[in-house]
Amino acid sequence: MPTYKLTYFPVKALAEPIRFLLSYAEIPFEDDRFDREDWPKIKPTTPYGQVPVLEVDGKKVAQSSAIARYLAKQCGLAGKDDWEALLIDATVDTIHDVRAKLAAFHYEEDETYKAAKRKVADEVVPFYLERLDAQVKDNGGYFVGGALSWADLTFVAILDYLNFMNTSDLIEKYENLKQLKEKVLDVPAIKSWVAKRPETEL
Repeated sequence: MPTYKLTYFPVKALAEPIRFLLSYAEIPFEDDRFDREDWPKIKPTTPYGQVPVLEVDGKKVAQSSAIARYLAKQCGLAGKDDWEALLIDATVDTIHDVRAKLAAFHYEEDETYKAAKRKVADEVVPFYLERLDAQVKDNGGYFVGGALSWADLTFVAILDYLNFMNTSDLIEKYENLKQLKEKVLDVPAIKSWVAKRPETEL
């Protein structure tokens, strides 16, 4: 079996969907969480100057969604055909659109721009969430095809990070998304990972 090492900041955020997938597939991996002050010396060793980075038998690969998709294919969570795979990809991209809208104001330091970007997020994010919630309702309690996929794992894994940036519970009003969260967290391998992972806010 290949050896896996996942390198990221000491938080959940963008690495957590990958950790969920590795855990779900019961693939042992080294969870390398470096101190933030070490980032300047780690950055040049990464493929594109960003993390997460997954090493598979020492070969480094970047881009969190690409890594997650690769692992999802390995463990049967990438859809039963090309059409489902497309719907799952589209859902994951939408989840990352939500993240981008929240990140735009969260990381903005200029207060004037921050307020304007918050206003945009406050309009656009509920629009996305309503549709994601309806999608779960229409697909038997999951995002695609009435079955667990890496889209479901991605959403639940990244939710703490989204809530941290939003400063409140994004899915409070969305019953189907709340049920999806419970379902994913109830998967034995995910439950086991969540119980043992380091405690972090985001």
